[in-house]
Amino acid sequence: MRPWRFVVWFGTVSLLADFVYEGARSITGPLLASLGASALVVGVVTGAGEAAALGLRLVSGPLADRTRRFWGLSIAGYALTVASVPLLGVVGALWAACVLVIAERVGKAVRSPAKDTLLSHATATIGRGRGFAVHEAMDQVGALVGPLVVAAMLALTGGDYGPALGVLALPGLGVLGLLLWLRAQVPDPSAYEGDAAEPEPGSPQPVNKRLPRAFWVYAAFTATTTAGFATFGVLSFHLVKQGLLAAAWVPVLYAGAMVVDAVAALATGWCYDRYGARVLLVLPLLAAAVPALAFTATVGLAVTGSLVWGAATGVQESTLRATVAGLVPVGRRATAYGVFAGVVGAGSLAGGALTGALYGYSIPLLIGVVGTLQALALVLLLATRVRSS
Repeated sequence: MRPWRFVVWFGTVSLLADFVYEGARSITGPLLASLGASALVVGVVTGAGEAAALGLRLVSGPLADRTRRFWGLSIAGYALTVASVPLLGVVGALWAACVLVIAERVGKAVRSPAKDTLLSHATATIGRGRGFAVHEAMDQVGALVGPLVVAAMLALTGGDYGPALGVLALPGLGVLGLLLWLRAQVPDPSAYEGDAAEPEPGSPQPVNKRLPRAFWVYAAFTATTTAGFATFGVLSFHLVKQGLLAAAWVPVLYAGAMVVDAVAALATGWCYDRYGARVLLVLPLLAAAVPALAFTATVGLAVTGSLVWGAATGVQESTLRATVAGLVPVGRRATAYGVFAGVVGAGSLAGGALTGALYGYSIPLLIGVVGTLQALALVLLLATRVRSS
């Protein structure tokens, strides 16, 4: 299978998976609120979910490098995600819903370093910026369709979350079937990199070799910008609590944000291959604009803030990952993705808790704190460019 075809098929897997879990995430805030959660609880739970999705990669990344079980870990992670989402629609207790929200994110932690390593092999010959961007754009097709299907089900059932989340079990089955087929077609994607391919299974691995210094500075930049980044759970909580949008319309807005996400991923991925990491300077600027727009009492500004959130997410999910592959030797790539995501996970937890807490205390203070964090992130990004040059 040619590299581009592999990227497209793997993108189809992600499309179906995003159909499932982005459909669920689009209503996480209103769902938890309906079970009695406060803004702080929503912020902490969604932030903890992102921290789990990222922080646990500190384990799954090195595990993938040691065992070389990239396909097995990818399949196991996707299986956990697609099993958790339908259950979220039938539990009636806040604590159980919180556990399932985090469990869905744990599935992403299990699969992501292995999945990103598989993709990094195929994108080595076609351009990592474009390869990861196309994969992310296909993600967002599912992230567009999933929330729209959930919104339609909520409208048809009068706001019943059970059927809206239960229907997501169908694309979940498609995820697992397509993954098993793709593994049979391309059992060893490392062959795409030829002489630079991963070592054979069972061969000694350089597990104690230090990661480059530029990688750590880059991880610090990403953690800082993420710490000043609101979760969509808090954004949607604000929209519903302030009466700006009905709960059934929140998934539609989320779908719109995912369209912006896909466009931003493709644009910055192309620019990354052409101009390098300087394109990432846009990320802190977008992140700083989100709370200034989204936490207003005006529908138009709040919706615009959510769309800007989508653009920032597109940069995070594509170009940030492509840069890691260029900073770290091939034999340490899954470990690097795991460590990188773990550092970012701490920022995600801080960001969810910070924006949730400050939202209930002072929105102007929230905007000021986020702006300060993004200014610091810009300094760290410039330091990364200097150290890696």
